[in-house]
Amino acid sequence: MAKIAYYPGCSGQSTSLEYDLSTRAVCRALGIELVDIEDWSCCGSTPAHTVNHVLSAALSARNLALVEQQGMDTVTTPCPSCLSNLRTAAHKMEDASFRDQANALLDTPCTTKIETLSVLQVIAEQVDAETIRAKVVRPLTGLKVACYYGCIMNRPPALMQFDNHENPMAMDKLMGLLGAEVVPYPLKVECCGASFGVPRVDIVTRLAGKLLDAGRDLDADAFVTACPLCQMNLDMRQGQINTALKENFRIPIFYYTQLLGYALGIDDKELKFNKLCVNPRPVFKKLSELKEAAQAG
Repeated sequence: MAKIAYYPGCSGQSTSLEYDLSTRAVCRALGIELVDIEDWSCCGSTPAHTVNHVLSAALSARNLALVEQQGMDTVTTPCPSCLSNLRTAAHKMEDASFRDQANALLDTPCTTKIETLSVLQVIAEQVDAETIRAKVVRPLTGLKVACYYGCIMNRPPALMQFDNHENPMAMDKLMGLLGAEVVPYPLKVECCGASFGVPRVDIVTRLAGKLLDAGRDLDADAFVTACPLCQMNLDMRQGQINTALKENFRIPIFYYTQLLGYALGIDDKELKFNKLCVNPRPVFKKLSELKEAAQAG
């Protein structure tokens, strides 16, 4: 079993608990052992780097130092924001002068460059496609899925070094292995409005509404995403979007790990579909009906 340090991120312990739990479940099923970082702390998220770049790097570097102390050289996280902060900190601390400033804020200095990967990248690059296909017990055959990556999972490309920054395909390929029909979604890296959902709901409703509209035009049954903030804006705010734009969207927004876990036969209780705001039952009803029709015909 592959072993890798795991950074869940703050939202994984609260608003995106279903992402953390489903991530852990699918990694176990795929033979990836996630080792929690002891005493991990917030990476600084978006606010820290807007205040002080050295402080922001130090917040992430503290966690990288903890990975080093646990004798590991690679860490994975499901959250693109955490991924961006950890990778940015590691990059900036290659400069000796900057590293000294950041380490001056830490009890334990970060001395080794720790590689940070998204969980999606770990699955895409370290788990054989045939291994995944062979483990599918509840295929997503007939389900039309739009894969939405958000704007920072693969950007900037020189820093992230994973997939295509304009047309990423890792989730598309994964959903295809599960039997889903992946629609050619054209806005997979467009911004959903991110944290503007707090000060400017109007911006989020317009941008996220555009994303949902494009999915509906392709007759998508559901979206899958890898970002807690993207999932929140498309799922939790879908009612606000409908009110603001006079629409009637009812498109379930899953974390890709939830549908992966479903296909692998993981107990639904571990996947926490009940935490989704938009009712996901129509998706599973369609899958059930398609399976019955295939068996009958």
